Amino acid sequence: MTETLTIRRPDDWHLHLRDGAMMEAVLPETTRHFARAIIMPNLVPPVITSDDASAYRERILKANPRKGQFDPLMTLYLTEQTDPEDVAFAHASGLVKAVKLYPAGATTNSSSGVTEFEKVRPVLEKMAEIGLPLCIHGEVVTPDIDIFDREKVFIDKVLDPIRKANPDLKVVMEHITTKDGADYAREGGEKLGATITTHHLVINRNHILVGGIKPHYYCLPVAKRETHRLALVEAATSGDPTYFLGTDSAPHLDGAKESACGCAGCFTATNTMSILAEVFEKEGALDKLEAFTSLNGPRFYGLPFNEATITLRKGNPVQYPDKIDTENGPVTVFDPQMPLHWSVEA
Repeated sequence: MTETLTIRRPDDWHLHLRDGAMMEAVLPETTRHFARAIIMPNLVPPVITSDDASAYRERILKANPRKGQFDPLMTLYLTEQTDPEDVAFAHASGLVKAVKLYPAGATTNSSSGVTEFEKVRPVLEKMAEIGLPLCIHGEVVTPDIDIFDREKVFIDKVLDPIRKANPDLKVVMEHITTKDGADYAREGGEKLGATITTHHLVINRNHILVGGIKPHYYCLPVAKRETHRLALVEAATSGDPTYFLGTDSAPHLDGAKESACGCAGCFTATNTMSILAEVFEKEGALDKLEAFTSLNGPRFYGLPFNEATITLRKGNPVQYPDKIDTENGPVTVFDPQMPLHWSVEA
């Protein structure tokens, strides 16, 4: 029986750090275990231009408690006014590793996102030309589509047409939540990848709704049926290079989560690696954990593997804090509702 596991230091290919006091409080929770992270650009105002991304990166580096040991990988927020040449400049400079597409209104701070996809066609064509990946929040937002069907409809009505129109465009289906998403990604070839979050490997929609509304399990895309969770577990633990970790760790103050109109997001940065070890061990796939967390993502993005390592050690249940304090209030750490026996030595 495996009691210790040493793997290359992992990366997080989908992370929300926010800004200011929130960023200063939650950044150490990521840098403790992760070497790099794709940083989401949905600030207020959003990170739209290369200058925005440069300034945000400097703020992250200034707040970074592990100087020289964590690399924030910056993204641009795609709008209908995005300049293709600015995107190309940001990519050529090495600053920006991806562009993020939010359908307008799909999730937190997405009001500046895309409504008419034809208007961003020149940007997508430029990205395909220069090899810059497009990260997609894959949900339609039309009110007649049930929230549990938004991902599947997006694949059929938006994503597939985009990829057929731009066959050279590298695309990341972010935080997939359905068997439909896992199947589509698996069949998409080398220019299509998919991130899977920690929390979607653990919870289904019952966790949000049974026995009362649980706001700290509410996220977007929302957790689906158990059959979909099981499909995600199978995908993540398969070793298939299509799939890699993107936690979508999304901190919100408790007051914003526990309200009449609570924010969407699960904060998993603190305990992700312990949770993943439990999930992979249950599936008999600890030997596939390194591929999911440390190899498949950099391979897709064309980046080197991390040379540093972390060691996971199995023992008595690990105790993590229930909350992370910020100067404006607490942020609740995701509760996987199971004992975590794998500690992390980083």
